Amino acid sequence: MNGDDTGRAREADRQQALVAALWPPDASATAAIEDWCSGRSVTVARGLQAYRDNGTANAARALEAAYPTVRALVGADGFQLLARELWTAHPPVLGDLAHWGESLAAFLEVHPDLSHWPYLGDCARLDWAVQRCERAADAPWNAASIARLGDTDPQQLQLQLRPGLAVLASRWPVVTIHLAHRDGAAPDALGAARDAVQAGVGESALVCRSGWRAQVHRVDQVTVIWTQRLLAGDSLACALDAVSDASAVGPFDLAGWLTTAIAAGWLKEIIVTGD
Repeated sequence: MNGDDTGRAREADRQQALVAALWPPDASATAAIEDWCSGRSVTVARGLQAYRDNGTANAARALEAAYPTVRALVGADGFQLLARELWTAHPPVLGDLAHWGESLAAFLEVHPDLSHWPYLGDCARLDWAVQRCERAADAPWNAASIARLGDTDPQQLQLQLRPGLAVLASRWPVVTIHLAHRDGAAPDALGAARDAVQAGVGESALVCRSGWRAQVHRVDQVTVIWTQRLLAGDSLACALDAVSDASAVGPFDLAGWLTTAIAAGWLKEIIVTGD
């Protein structure tokens, strides 16, 4: 190994030790950093604490941007505490904090202090779906591809949805809760959300972009099943079979869905997948 390689390896070791000293604090890694810093332990300790404080503050801001409904439900102080706990329990694996925080939903569901808010996990999943949708690539509807429905076997067709589109089925009124905490919500929206929670109303959501903003649509269970099959890459024929098998949850109107999907921007393209 030449001198440049040795220097790079030594620097990589330093960076790994720094990370180890931050999540969670590692005494041996801290000692190694102190050795590299000529034993100035007080300076090293202050520097590490500054890194931790800065990282936690940035994490909280990123999490607030991704989870506005959860923040509104638990309050600013409670959310700051959750952000710090998540930062320690599930540190980021990528440099861009916009990609960090997906684990919050599962974290909330097992948090011992939040058992009286059993709907928080699904509210977090919906917030995350909105955030991911708004970061997805743009993809306009290929209107000419609709002709494939009239000239191609449904076994060979695939309905491709817009990037970032997602569905969520919940036993809680997640759409009502989500919309009640948006700017411009009706004055009685929060009361309606509380009533829906108490009544045990379940709702399903479909998230898709309109322009550059994600929209949350309340959909029925059969639409969730249909959308899940399309997202999984099923052919048109297989997706129709899936919703036919689920007929107990309600009928499916393909023509009506296509009209809505095109108008709302859910559909990207209809492609031929085989000969």
